[in-house]
Amino acid sequence: MKKVQNVIEILNDAIQEKCSDIYFLPREDDYVVRFYAGGMYYDYALLSQQRAIEYINFFKFKADMNISENRRPQLGSWEYVSQTCKVNCRFSSVGNFLGKESLVIRLIYGIVNITNQRYYEPLQWEKIVHTCLRRGLILFCGPTGSGKTTSMYELVKCFYDQQILCVEDPVEIYLPEVLQLQVNQQAGMTYDELIKVALRHHPDIFVIGEIRDSQTADAAVKAALSGHLVLSTVHALHPAGVINRLLNLGVNLHELNQVLRQVNYQRLIPNVHKEVKVLFDQLNIHDFSLEQFVTDNSMTERWRKSLENLRNQGEISEKTYQKYLYG
Repeated sequence: MKKVQNVIEILNDAIQEKCSDIYFLPREDDYVVRFYAGGMYYDYALLSQQRAIEYINFFKFKADMNISENRRPQLGSWEYVSQTCKVNCRFSSVGNFLGKESLVIRLIYGIVNITNQRYYEPLQWEKIVHTCLRRGLILFCGPTGSGKTTSMYELVKCFYDQQILCVEDPVEIYLPEVLQLQVNQQAGMTYDELIKVALRHHPDIFVIGEIRDSQTADAAVKAALSGHLVLSTVHALHPAGVINRLLNLGVNLHELNQVLRQVNYQRLIPNVHKEVKVLFDQLNIHDFSLEQFVTDNSMTERWRKSLENLRNQGEISEKTYQKYLYG
């Protein structure tokens, strides 16, 4: 593993590798610095406990976090400007049962630093863009770091000629052409309240950062019922899981049948050259009735066939095929 000269070197190397997360994790006698990029974790460097604490405190100072508190959870943010780009850093720290503090840094890149995502099956992306023309609710799901938010932003870029409004917690990528509202619980600017305000602006396209509770789910469905194109993300393990998640949040099945157009589960999958591309598992709802997915608990057959084709064509390894076979 690499010998690190200073704390900024870690940050710059992570940005160069287009990492989404940096981890400072305590071990028995030292700390490991771990990067997350392209859907994979790898150990970047080892630090002594003293050096790691110095680096963690540097970041906490920059993020206006309490340096003297190393047990209770803390959150913070800091905008870092490197020689190549501007990155919004989101910090989360907490101490383990031994009082050793860990730190996770989420790196959020500006829209100018997002390269167009590459796709194993470009027709899948074209299908998403085409589905947007029908209005209604289009959802993205997948694990953390799978590129869901990036996909939404890429989609928004295709419709800059329309009135677009986003409600996010937090705003992850600044879009100068779009009206973006950010949740602020202390100021009473909740998801629910901001969505109500946003709808009064009569946007053509409405982006909700994440559907995470019943109020947000209801607002997203109501907005789609009123003729808006609504884009959002939902935490689910597979496409059918999105439908079950919404039903568990109290969404009416009849209304969901009316507005849900497409569910896109996605993963960032490395090919044999270590290049990362997107593969979707898609449910195009106009082809089916939602009732048949209520008890479904798996990826689609199309997902398995896509991975098999990629493996047989030599684009991905057998190990990668096995890793992503179940989502």
